[in-house]
Amino acid sequence: MLLRDLAWLVALADHQHVTDTAAILRTSQPTLSRALARVETELGTRVFERAPDGVHLTPNGRLVVAAARDLTARYEQLLADLGSLLDPDTGVVRLAFLDSIATSLVPRLLRSFHEHAPRMRILLRQEPAHEIVHDLRTGAADLAIISPRPPGDFGWHPLQEERLVLVVPPSHRLRDREEVDLRELADEELVTTPVGFGYRALVDALLRDAGVSPAVSFESQDLATIEGLVAAGLGVAVVPEPFAGLSGTVGVRIAAEAARRTIGLTWRTDHAPAAPATRFRDFVMAPALR
Repeated sequence: MLLRDLAWLVALADHQHVTDTAAILRTSQPTLSRALARVETELGTRVFERAPDGVHLTPNGRLVVAAARDLTARYEQLLADLGSLLDPDTGVVRLAFLDSIATSLVPRLLRSFHEHAPRMRILLRQEPAHEIVHDLRTGAADLAIISPRPPGDFGWHPLQEERLVLVVPPSHRLRDREEVDLRELADEELVTTPVGFGYRALVDALLRDAGVSPAVSFESQDLATIEGLVAAGLGVAVVPEPFAGLSGTVGVRIAAEAARRTIGLTWRTDHAPAAPATRFRDFVMAPALR
């Protein structure tokens, strides 16, 4: 059954005349009659009784038309709601981002975009990189700010690069060093993110390249918590430079060019983003924000 047929039933019930209703709907009388016959056949009941002065609802027809009014009204509301969500001036963008940039990069971008498009809404999802990629694939997120660049059919626009440093407790043997080689961490206890996190893979690769595998003392999803555990003397950690010193740790430069992470905006490329997401993406990628 076509939704259009239900809308035509409602119109016919309102006007009670096939010829007049067909003219109002800008269709032919035979086309309207065939639609009515199609609905009655599918439902197994007569909706209208034909009379010399037009058509009149049967008892069953009153039930059918009441339901048709409800269904068509709900569909029209759906279109209105979608139109509001997808409007490039007032719509909604679902943005996922890493916990570790929740108080730095993301607020700056959102403040600038809000000044640019104050009536748009941004729905935020703060989560680990592997969950962000899942949300992008399932459509739960339109765009994401993530590191590293996800594999597969994703667009990518770098936003910032962060140096990674070693953080140590204030009484640690390396606290006065300007630079450290990761090979010196062989006998240290490491505080880091859990296995499966993108940041853990980055740190593990740096240590693997250095030929060391420190024992892991504690794991946390939150880099700020990791820095706090190090400040409490529970190990050392590799964190982005902005986290060094937050709780009294000492940051030491790592003697490895690869000790960096790039944070970027990403999106699926297998289909075009909705208008609000496209507007946000284009704004973030504009030269003025670089």
